[in-house]
Amino acid sequence: MTAATERKQALAQRRQDVTEARIAALGTVPGAGWQARPRAEALSRLRAMGLPQPRDEYWKWTRPETLTQPEAPTAATFDAKTAPTFDAIDRLTLAFVDGVFDAEASDPLALEGIEIERLATSEADIHWAQDLYGALETDGQTPVERPLAALNSAYATDGILIRVTGKPSKPVNIVYHHRDDSSDACLHHVIRVEPGAALTLLENGPAAARFNQVIEVDVAETGAFHHIRTQGRDHERRAATHIFARVGRESLFKSFTLTANGVLTRNEAVIDIIGDDASAHIAGAALGDGDFLHDDTVFITHDALNCESRQVFKKVLRNGANGIFQGKILVKPGAQKTDGYQISQSLLLDEASQFLAKPELEIYADDVACSHGSTSGAIDETALFYLRSRGIPEPIAQDLMVLAFVAEAIQEIEDETIAGEILAQLEGWLSRRRG
Repeated sequence: MTAATERKQALAQRRQDVTEARIAALGTVPGAGWQARPRAEALSRLRAMGLPQPRDEYWKWTRPETLTQPEAPTAATFDAKTAPTFDAIDRLTLAFVDGVFDAEASDPLALEGIEIERLATSEADIHWAQDLYGALETDGQTPVERPLAALNSAYATDGILIRVTGKPSKPVNIVYHHRDDSSDACLHHVIRVEPGAALTLLENGPAAARFNQVIEVDVAETGAFHHIRTQGRDHERRAATHIFARVGRESLFKSFTLTANGVLTRNEAVIDIIGDDASAHIAGAALGDGDFLHDDTVFITHDALNCESRQVFKKVLRNGANGIFQGKILVKPGAQKTDGYQISQSLLLDEASQFLAKPELEIYADDVACSHGSTSGAIDETALFYLRSRGIPEPIAQDLMVLAFVAEAIQEIEDETIAGEILAQLEGWLSRRRG
């Protein structure tokens, strides 16, 4: 046996050992009724592929050990003494504390135009979600395996099931509270937007010491789904989130994430555009200071005519913070008139910080307009001097330039009130860092 073969076998054994240790710590797969089959299939997928390892291509910049080890690393809770995001917005609130549903802090699960149910209490033999739970996640395992998502589909302890049949008068807000410094939360949400319906979903809060989340979204023809999320407050938290979306004819999918703080955050999005004249936009802004690693990994597939996609990601990094972007646009044969745009940019506020990017285009149609760009740079000294010459102190001038830098990502939010909330969160984070 050659040395190379021995190394390969050792790595395979290591992957299997890590996977089985994680499974053993989780115990029996939860769920009954309609959930039993997709959960069992997810466990089989997980065992077949194994949990991610540092040598894996899509994990080479984000070490997965603290996301895959049996016990969650501790993460101290932090009292920000500021109002949570979206508190000023009229919305239906659903609260979780360290992954456990908090009925007292939640509104009744009722709103015109939608049906809402908890995953943990949905155990009938037949349910509308049975055709979606784990199905979009399964499709998203090709061509890149996403084992943490398969683990979630098997072991998620709760989540929200939402079927949208109309246009509700206000957003649904899922709020995640973190109160246990060793909590390990695993939540799975399933959303079905029926033809012509629309939903705005808000998410905010640190969730847990370690958080594994999957959202599966099916947007039927002429439907619309808007998703706005903030991740922050507790800096020591770790999170691996996944969005799997299927976008139908003449429908719209839009998602924006603001991340401030967090020692390790990996946000994955896998979006399949399957209907003609559809649009899918995903954007994010991340602000990191010190021991901070933020990874956006995105895969958008065009498989229909005359569709549009946008990926807009901005990261502001300082004091040795790390930012990662891995984004791909795949245009399948026959997906003519595709308009795909991808940009990932970082603003490095010192020489110790770094931004690593892997933008990709893979195109099998000849009548398309696709582009991608990725840049890293420092503060424009000329612009900074101009602001200071107008009497603006250097720290405030620098913050103004940061806000201008991330503006393109925030502009992806259509609701001006919600965009204003996001901007206020950014300004507050920058102000606190000023001292």
